Amino acid sequence: MSFSVELLVKVVVVLGIALPLALVVIFGELKVSAHMQSRIGPYFAGGRWGWAQPLADAVKFMQKEDLVPSAADAQVYKLAPYVVLMGTIGTFVIIPIGPDLVSRNLDLGLFYLLAVSSLSTLGVLMAGWSSGNKYSLIGGLRAGAQLIAYELPLVLAAVAVAVQAGTLSLNGIVTAQAQPWFHIGDFSVTVPYVVSGQIVGFLIFLTASVAELSRIPFDMPIAESELTMGYLTEYSGIRFTMFFLGEYAGMVSLSAIAATLYLGGYWLPGLGNDALDWVGPLVVIGKVLLLSFVFIWFRWTFPRLREDQLQSLAWKWLIPAALVNIMATAFFKVVF
Repeated sequence: MSFSVELLVKVVVVLGIALPLALVVIFGELKVSAHMQSRIGPYFAGGRWGWAQPLADAVKFMQKEDLVPSAADAQVYKLAPYVVLMGTIGTFVIIPIGPDLVSRNLDLGLFYLLAVSSLSTLGVLMAGWSSGNKYSLIGGLRAGAQLIAYELPLVLAAVAVAVQAGTLSLNGIVTAQAQPWFHIGDFSVTVPYVVSGQIVGFLIFLTASVAELSRIPFDMPIAESELTMGYLTEYSGIRFTMFFLGEYAGMVSLSAIAATLYLGGYWLPGLGNDALDWVGPLVVIGKVLLLSFVFIWFRWTFPRLREDQLQSLAWKWLIPAALVNIMATAFFKVVF
């Protein structure tokens, strides 16, 4: 098989797992939120469990008229949802779901991952500015301030992992987690730090990820009670569907990144590389679904923060904690 054909097959396989997984997460949100509110949830589409509700919603949105406001910058307005979705899809092709099952294993994989994921911020700003609506503009500005603020702790938390693993390759990071963590030096000193440092970094990354997705309790860019639907106010039809799918694809993407950086990715104790080639994708899917449940649980448990509380959390707490975590990781890496 030639290199180009092999690459194409790998991309199709990875996206064939990731995008349907977003539909599964949408269905999970519908059922989990219904359970948390003592409701039945989807019940008819697809039979008793309502498994086809996400597909029915997608068909419904695609049948709706695609409107472009007269005051909008039409080209930018039409392009924005695809930029958001492109930034999310771009992350999937670098995430390993098996020792040899990754579209591209880049030496600077983590750098690429964090860079391409920031494209979604540009798409949101494009949508808010180009809609020609005051609510959309305010929502876009809020989104810009929020995503820029929480991009920093997200990146800094990932930097600590790269320092600890000694590589920017995602496969290398997973392989490092499969080894006895930093078995050199004083085992009794390094292991407690590694465990605590990983937990701190994981909590920072998880919190920043919720904010990056603009989900409750960090949904100020949308805030229905204040801004109608924020930067989404003027969107309808297929373009609204793209934003909607982008949110859940982003949830799957960030869950997969967190699973790769902190939960061992496709690795599972006791399994060799031959077994991981087949079991690895199932392991990744299981970890992604677990973290997606955490995102859903956050949304239906916590109230929305005020804008000043959101910014204070990022600049006063998460960023300093992430910097301290990097310094402590580097110290233990060098000394022990």
